[in-house]
Amino acid sequence: MGSSSDKKRKSAEDTTPQIKKKKIDSEKSSKSPKFINVGAVKRPQYAPPVVAATSGLALSSSIQFQAYATPADKTSKRKKNGAPAQELLLHSANHRTMDYTAREDRTGDSSDPYLKHYIGIFNPKTAEVEIVEARKTVLRGTVRSQKAVDEAMEEKTQKQQMMAMRNELGEAFGTKKAKKAIRDVTENAITSQKVGQSELVMMDAIKTATKDMSTKEDLQAAVDNARPVPRGNFAATEIADVYVPSQIIGSEVLNAIPVMDWQESVKNLEDIQVPSRFVAKRVSNVASSDDAVHRLRVLRYLLFVIIFWNATSQGRERGTRSIGKRDKLREVMAPAPEIVIENIRRKFSDGGVMRKTHVDLLMTHCCAFAAIIDGFKVNTIDLREDLKLEQKQLNQYFIEIGARVKQQKVADRMENFAVLQLPLQFPKIRLPARKR
Repeated sequence: MGSSSDKKRKSAEDTTPQIKKKKIDSEKSSKSPKFINVGAVKRPQYAPPVVAATSGLALSSSIQFQAYATPADKTSKRKKNGAPAQELLLHSANHRTMDYTAREDRTGDSSDPYLKHYIGIFNPKTAEVEIVEARKTVLRGTVRSQKAVDEAMEEKTQKQQMMAMRNELGEAFGTKKAKKAIRDVTENAITSQKVGQSELVMMDAIKTATKDMSTKEDLQAAVDNARPVPRGNFAATEIADVYVPSQIIGSEVLNAIPVMDWQESVKNLEDIQVPSRFVAKRVSNVASSDDAVHRLRVLRYLLFVIIFWNATSQGRERGTRSIGKRDKLREVMAPAPEIVIENIRRKFSDGGVMRKTHVDLLMTHCCAFAAIIDGFKVNTIDLREDLKLEQKQLNQYFIEIGARVKQQKVADRMENFAVLQLPLQFPKIRLPARKR
């Protein structure tokens, strides 16, 4: 039994070198060996290999690079830390439109100065791998067509700066003719450039989108229609035909205003007591003028409107006014007929509340009536006291009806006069300032 076991062991031992021999033979016969020996790590003395991160670039294998390096510094701290003192740069201009530049990635120097990169070079004949230290770089690409020659840029810089400065001064301080000339030059420069197919398509799309856009004139017309001013004939050729009392108030309401008592008082040289400085100073002159009845009715309607305004109180909501009940209005506006009270109440309020639109409408009506009574030139001091407004507010209301407000010296003091004349000057809409 012992001999048989020895024989088996010998047979097993005999087979082992035969298998190893077959492996060696197969290594020699095959092109790619199964066992690889790693040699010593070497540090290149001249041009080292490079590990490049392309950062999304698709680089062709035919691109060739030129290597550049800064001179070595013997006292550099990088050399003491084990890092190369020279900085490597690779550049290639072989591509038709692109320039490629690879610089060393030194972002990790402060955090880990001993971080290094290596590559393995395999020799298939000796079945050895040689480990060589490599430099890590980051590859960037720039479009050559977008790069201009420095000399060409320097030639145009001075002229462009002078032209830009002159245009800015013209836009800021120039006359209308000079500003128009600057805009024409800019438009001609834009249209003279060659426009590609894509730009033409984009311009057509913009033209289609802005075809129905409102012009400045349309916006101004919309603002004029929405402005809270009395109804007027703004195409009239005479200033007296712009604001007609019978159209603003209504013929039926205007004819219902009583003026006989005022005429009798003026005729008998009696004083007329009214809660309005504007009306009290003018009632005698209006009663003795031509067309006295018509003008007295307009003046008394203005008085009723002023009394109506002074009878209002602060509303519950901010910026609103609350009007009194009908019984109270009849009492304070006596002897106004019911038709006149309802006309004023419905025109300048809604549901017993005066909002900002109603207030503005009432003020502009008072300005228009005052201009009609004073022959379209009004000293605003009396009306300002009656309506309890600041001078700036009253001036703005006169401007809203198309009047011009100017100051004039009266008895050693300057007073404001509102003049209504053709052509009327309404406030213009303000467009956003053009960005430089």
